[in-house]
Amino acid sequence: MLTLVSINPTTGEKIKEYQEMTPEDVSEILQKSNEEFKKWRRVAFSERKKLMLKAAKILRDNKNSYAKMLTLEMGKIFKDAIAEVEKCAWVCEYYAENAETILKPELVETEATKSFVAFQPLGVILAVMPWNFPYYQVFRFAAPALMAGNVGVLKHASNVPGSALIIEEVFRKAGFPEYAFKTLLIGSKQVAAVIENDIVKAVTLTGSTPAGRAVASKAGEMLKKTVLELGGSDPYIILEDADNEGAVMTCAYSRLINAGQSCIAAKRFVIVESKKDDFVERFVESMKLMEMGDPLKPSTNVGPLARYDLRDELHQQVQKSIEMGAELLLGGYIPEGPGAFYPPTILTNVKKGMPAYDEELFGPVASIIIAKDEKEAISIANDSIFGLGSAVFTKDIARGERIAVEEIEAGSCFINTFVRSDPRLPFGGTKLSGYGRELSHYGIKEFVNIKTIYIK
Repeated sequence: MLTLVSINPTTGEKIKEYQEMTPEDVSEILQKSNEEFKKWRRVAFSERKKLMLKAAKILRDNKNSYAKMLTLEMGKIFKDAIAEVEKCAWVCEYYAENAETILKPELVETEATKSFVAFQPLGVILAVMPWNFPYYQVFRFAAPALMAGNVGVLKHASNVPGSALIIEEVFRKAGFPEYAFKTLLIGSKQVAAVIENDIVKAVTLTGSTPAGRAVASKAGEMLKKTVLELGGSDPYIILEDADNEGAVMTCAYSRLINAGQSCIAAKRFVIVESKKDDFVERFVESMKLMEMGDPLKPSTNVGPLARYDLRDELHQQVQKSIEMGAELLLGGYIPEGPGAFYPPTILTNVKKGMPAYDEELFGPVASIIIAKDEKEAISIANDSIFGLGSAVFTKDIARGERIAVEEIEAGSCFINTFVRSDPRLPFGGTKLSGYGRELSHYGIKEFVNIKTIYIK
């Protein structure tokens, strides 16, 4: 069987090896999870709430040690790792406090004596999750799923097994039944068999578009519900009346979140021509100030990428774009020494057909695209296979709202600030960025049976 290896991307040193579970191990976990579901679904919301709030407290009480695992396994700078742990606690608290109200039966006036809609759990839900936000991606699935009465099994990315086991530890310490949430230490080759198992009722995946296609194909073959949150190439439109200083700071910050390894990080900066010179000059200076280095150091702004192969693939995308005519304004090289580091990089003169225009650049690389006016900027923003997040910068709020609501093809659009997720708001995309929604009342209803009850 495969050995899952946790490697520190800052140093290249091995942290720990984990033996992959056998198909027999996985089958046993699924069977026990299914038996647990039969009991867990009948546990009162008040008891679920108590346990979920305890999970939130455990996260907050252990945020430094839990955060360090993120830094060691995938290179997240430590202060951001702490913020991720705290956000996990927030999502637990949100669903602990709101799940019962959200899932309360909804009365509907009809000719019946009584008619209403009930929301009932589905059963065992498989989560296939990525390495870039190893805790938060999982908790934003697990908190609503468990509060709805489902149970969860997690196939996490193979480079963050330590983080996966910590999530399971949090739920155990909080008092959840052992098989209400279990981690499957398996590689990607075993995922299809898990989806095929009749015990698994639905699948949620956050990851690349190819991974989404594979999971959706297998789940579709088995007629199982899926929610997919896939890649993004988020456009940030800078209009001629934008506040330059605020826009530059926000754009630089968003491009470098998690060393640029975020589906909703700013990636394509679409700037109207009259704004080009001033914005680009300020943007380059801002990105130059970002310190790359040891993610455990408080002064570090940009840590390493999560793996060497990801760093090398990103560099190839940059080099190919330059060969096709893009101009390098900053960065664009592989540093000497250990670690999967890649410096803040800016490309301009980016055109359609280049990787920097067409593909998702999953790292600290900014693509600058010039538009002659608002209409062309919107056209460029929408000229993408992706549709996850987006942002518009303008002092005219009504103008920004109109563009956000009526023009931009994306799952979200933020005005004069950077794209982020919030437990109170739905999160997801359109086009090749996936379908379905996580978070808010929309997210918790993705994995329930929405049942009509009609009484004559």
